[in-house]
Amino acid sequence: MQLTKEEQEFLDGKHGNAAKKSMEILKALGEIYGAEKLIPVTSVQVAGVSYHNLGDAGLEYLEELAKDGKIRVRTTLNPAGMDLKDWKKLGISDEFAEKQLKVISAFEKLGIEPTATCTPYLIGNKPNIGDHISWSESSAVCYANSVLGAKTNREGGPSALASAITGKTPMYGMHLDKERHAQITVNVSAAIKTLDDFSALGYAIGKKIGNKIPYIIGIKEADTDQLKIFSASIATYGGTALFHIEGITPGKTIIPEEKTETAQKDIDDAKKALNDDCEIDFVAIGCPHASLNELKQISKMLERKHVKITTWISTARKTLDEAEKLGITKIIEDSGASLAPDTCMAVAPLKGRFICMATNSAKACFYARGSNGFKTRFGSTEQCIEAAITGTW
Repeated sequence: MQLTKEEQEFLDGKHGNAAKKSMEILKALGEIYGAEKLIPVTSVQVAGVSYHNLGDAGLEYLEELAKDGKIRVRTTLNPAGMDLKDWKKLGISDEFAEKQLKVISAFEKLGIEPTATCTPYLIGNKPNIGDHISWSESSAVCYANSVLGAKTNREGGPSALASAITGKTPMYGMHLDKERHAQITVNVSAAIKTLDDFSALGYAIGKKIGNKIPYIIGIKEADTDQLKIFSASIATYGGTALFHIEGITPGKTIIPEEKTETAQKDIDDAKKALNDDCEIDFVAIGCPHASLNELKQISKMLERKHVKITTWISTARKTLDEAEKLGITKIIEDSGASLAPDTCMAVAPLKGRFICMATNSAKACFYARGSNGFKTRFGSTEQCIEAAITGTW
């Protein structure tokens, strides 16, 4: 892989230890994947923020980089393991909070915005069509490639952080137009309307095609929230970093000859697979983080009502601030539900606290089962909020 004079200086340690380590990561990654060169990126999204996932080793690595490292492009953070301001409200221990705040402090010393959200495109880090970026977090990557038309591989936390410090990423994979064409046509013959429908669709297609890039036909319309939750689901269960939806997404692609169909039975089977036989003791909405529009809808469902079981609505801090100005947060909190900014059910230390979680997100089900050992109930936002109010599914 050819390096410019500046990139070689990074590698030689002339810009400090953090830049040297970062360039070593990017050079190794580029050589593994056969990249000819590095290219500039316009923004970065870093995953691996929760101390629950990082542990002491990850914290030590960040603090080492922060001694002399500084980012060169706008960089935002994935969710942390807690509400960064009011963690006690969510049952987080002071011991965990101390370590989590050290993680955030190290990122801030590097110059990174402590946004703590998996939906950076909703709070200002929104790349343009054709921009080369370096994002980690599977749902954000999938959304950026597919809906925004930006170009990013599915980076890990360390490689995204390396891009932030150097401003570069290896040119391979999703950065190459020839690698962004669809590989299989998926005809959706089911009625797909609600958030849980789109989430189940992502599960069904992902399970069927794996990490192939789909060209999806049969979807007549889809809004930001629907595409957001679909991106999370198909990336989680299939591993793809890009999809094309006829008439909706901006990418140009050759229409593939290989075909498959997703029928109503596939959607019904997906919803059945995500539902366990259990009595709920936890409701979690906001995977990916809830938008302002979702918070408005949830506040209407909870107005003058009271929840009987623990309920989290996860969202970005900036979105929460906007909701507070509109009086939405007060309605939700008056119901007894907890707004959980900066974090979510997927990265918070929740193992052992609950038995059965209700959610409208297939991705949330994946992490609830795999990381926390919960059983899950999956349904619409309305079903989840009604369950929170009645205490039954």
